Parts: sequence; structure tokens; C-alpha cells
Amino acid sequence: MAELRVGDRAYQIHRLDRDATRLPYTLRILLENLSPAFIRVNSSLGSAAPLHVVILPVLFEGEVKAVLELAAKQAGWGKPLAQGRSRGIAVHESFNTFVAQVAEVSRRKDGSLRLERVVCAVDCGVAVNPNIIAMQMESGIGYGLSAALMGAITLKDGRVEQSNFHDYPVLRINQMPRVEVHIVPSKEKPSGVGEPATPVIAPALANAILALGGKPVRALPLSAQGITFS
Repeated sequence: MAELRVGDRAYQIHRLDRDATRLPYTLRILLENLSPAFIRVNSSLGSAAPLHVVILPVLFEGEVKAVLELAAKQAGWGKPLAQGRSRGIAVHESFNTFVAQVAEVSRRKDGSLRLERVVCAVDCGVAVNPNIIAMQMESGIGYGLSAALMGAITLKDGRVEQSNFHDYPVLRINQMPRVEVHIVPSKEKPSGVGEPATPVIAPALANAILALGGKPVRALPLSAQGITFS
């Protein structure tokens, strides 16, 4: 168990043992452990909103703390949101790159949800080309959202039932949230940016749904759980 401080608030965070970093593993670990009791929050401010954080198989030290604190700061963590809005946060390490994301969700009048904004902090060593890093983070978030929201592959009689985009939908441009990318300054050798943004968005989104008053998400895609996004 480790402690994260954001301003004058202290958060106790449980971590999981290090293991494979591929997306299926990380999502399985998320869904097996995500619950209100998974995170215990201590704060000197009794009315402080809980910080729903999932630490996947990473060690809570240097780089992890840096991306978590940067993402939280840039997202305005701890500041009140309008009614019907919530935030969720997650962090993960893969390919020697550390990524934290804050997802901000709103509930529409028809009961559907909308992902309004994602704030992403990344530590990938020396930022050789910041524009490419930002683009890779943005596209990785979009790719991860397709899987999290509606990316179901089902089998029947030994065959995959889906055949094309009419029954295997992907994220549309009108569903893509506003994305902000912030790069942690570093003098370490450059690391990968092709995939590290992808596994972070699902747990961040699930935590935002939980904070909005929803139930813990224990299976994906969200559409199969009756959770719809506009």
C-alpha cells in the first residue's frame, strides 16, 4: 500500500503484483478488483471527494507518482464538478512508459453517459518528438475506448459471430472526447509510446462511472452491461 498526496489530501492506494502488461491481463485485474472498498481514502478535509484510483501492475514510486500527480493537477482533481459529472483516474506502466489518465463523464437527460474529457500524463523518457507523443496518446485512448465501450467478439458453434463494422462497431468521431496530453520532463532514455495509452482509459472510465453513482464495472464492453454512451 502506498500514499499519494494531492495538495493537502492523502490517499492510500493498494497496488497489485507486477505481471504481464498486455491489455487483456490488465483489464482482467481491473475487473476482478474494482470495488468501492478497493480504495480507502484518508483526508484532512472531511468533505473531500474520494479518489478512485486503480494501480495496475506497477510500483508506486518515482515515475508513477509523477504522472499521477500531473494528471490530477491538470484535470483539476478535487475541484467541484457540476451536478451529473464525475471523474475517474487510473495509471499504468508498459514498454517502460508511465501513463496516467483522468476521465470526466457526464450523464445526459436520457440516462446515457458521455465521456467529455480525458487528461493524459505520460513519462516516456526524453520527448524526442512531443507532437508524435501527443498523437500516439490520443489515438491509443480512442483505440482503448472502442474496446471498452462496445468491442465485443462472441463465438457461436465455434465461429466468430461478428463479420464487419455493422456488428463490430468502433468509436465514431462524435464520440471521441476532448483529450489533453501532458508530458513529464525527463532525462531518461526514450521509451515506447505506441500502446501505453490504451490500457489506461478503461479503468479510468470505469472509476468515473462508479463515482457518478453507478455500479462497479466487472465486465467489458460497457454496452453489454447496459451502459450506453452518446
